[in-house]
Order: sequence, then C-alpha cells, then structure tokens
Amino acid sequence: MKRIAIYGKGGIGKSTTVCHIAAALAQQGLCVLQLGCDPKADSTSAHLKGERQATILDTVRAKGDNFTLDEIIRGGEDGVLCAECGGPVPGSGCAGRGIVTAFEVLKAHHAYEVYKPDVLLYDVLGDVVCGGFAMPLRSGYARDVFIVTSGEKMALYAAANIALAIDNFKGRNYARLTGLIQNSRNVKDEERLVAEMAEELSVPVVGIIPRDGQIQLAEEKNTTVFTDFPEGKLAQTYRELAKTIYDLAEEVEI
Repeated sequence: MKRIAIYGKGGIGKSTTVCHIAAALAQQGLCVLQLGCDPKADSTSAHLKGERQATILDTVRAKGDNFTLDEIIRGGEDGVLCAECGGPVPGSGCAGRGIVTAFEVLKAHHAYEVYKPDVLLYDVLGDVVCGGFAMPLRSGYARDVFIVTSGEKMALYAAANIALAIDNFKGRNYARLTGLIQNSRNVKDEERLVAEMAEELSVPVVGIIPRDGQIQLAEEKNTTVFTDFPEGKLAQTYRELAKTIYDLAEEVEI
C-alpha cells in the first residue's frame, strides 16, 4: 500500500486537490481510501455529492465500540472510499487528539486488512503541526508527504513550517517530504516563488494546478471536474499529478 499525506494551510485548496488525486487514482482501477483529518470533516464531500458522513469520533461517542466499519467508511460514486476523523465538540477538547483516537479505531477494527487499499490518502490541516496533526508523519502511518502551496507568503510560510516538522523526524523511519504541489493563485512570479521554496527544501514541484473556474463550478455541484469536464485540460492536469504522486510514493506494508 502507498500511504500518502497531503498537508497545506487552511484555504489553500488542499481538500479539493486531495479529492481530485483520489478520484484520478480510482479511475485507474486502484482502491483508494481518503481519510479526512480536519475537524470540519468536509474532506470527502465531493465524493459523496455534498453529503456529510458520520465521523469516526461521533460514531464512537454515540455507539462506543458497537459499530461496523461500513458505518465509518463509505464508498463514493467515483469509487473512492471515504472516512472522516472528526473532532471534539467545538470549544472543548483537542482536535489533534481526535486524529490519534480515529487512527487507533481504524487499527483496532482492522480497516486496512478488510478493505486492502492500494493507496491511503491523509488530508491534513497544516496551519498547526502539533502532536495530533503530526500523527500521520509517525512510523506506521504515512510514508510520503506532499504539501499544497501557492506563491502567497502565508502559504509558503506554512509549507516551510510543515517541512520543519518533517525534518524533526528525520532518521526515525518516519514520513518523508516528497514534493510540493502548486495550487496557483495567480500571484506575481508564482512559479518562481514556489520553485525557490522547493529548491530550498530539496524536493521537486510535482505539479502545477492552474487557477480555473471549472473548480468553482464543480464545487458548487459538490463534485469534481471529472464529472462535468472529464476531457478538459484541468482534468488531465489532475490525472498527471495523481500519476506523478503515485509513482514517487513508496510502497509500505499494511
């Protein structure tokens, strides 16, 4: 299985990017499990036509250990398996700790052995890299990390902060930073700025997603561009990005 974590600051288009990568890989006949690690629990909505699924933490709070895997892992119409960690009641508890709990639940219920995904995609909020949000970086979870950024200063700052967190785990067989994904915002000299950041971090820019109105049209319909614009240039860009990421990621044992 290839275990891939996608990080990036809030609002950078990370979840949209992850959904398109997941859908593109599913189109290739791969079994893909997308795990949303944002307390908003909206990572997988594009696969489910905007429907919000029960989160792992909400299910545990309501049913304890008395539930089945199909209550927390749903299949989207595009073939992507979807799960959401969820978070604490707003204003109480630690969202990072919620991620840890969700991972433990999936492990205890043998989710990966049951579904046998070819690719596991973690969609992780990157504004804060505390112990909980850094959990996918730890041994036994993700192996490869890709950071979504634009040429905007705050996006690049967040990318550098995430890269520092990954570097702190160096030498412990934890996740590695494998590349940057440019989600363009039409900032002046954007490609140069992102390329300079990539060079500083000694990783490649694995794909450049253009700013395109098709994304907004797809989001309004709670889907991906593969539904209404399957033969468009943007859809092809996502397919190429997904292939590059898949080829760069290492296979690891379940």
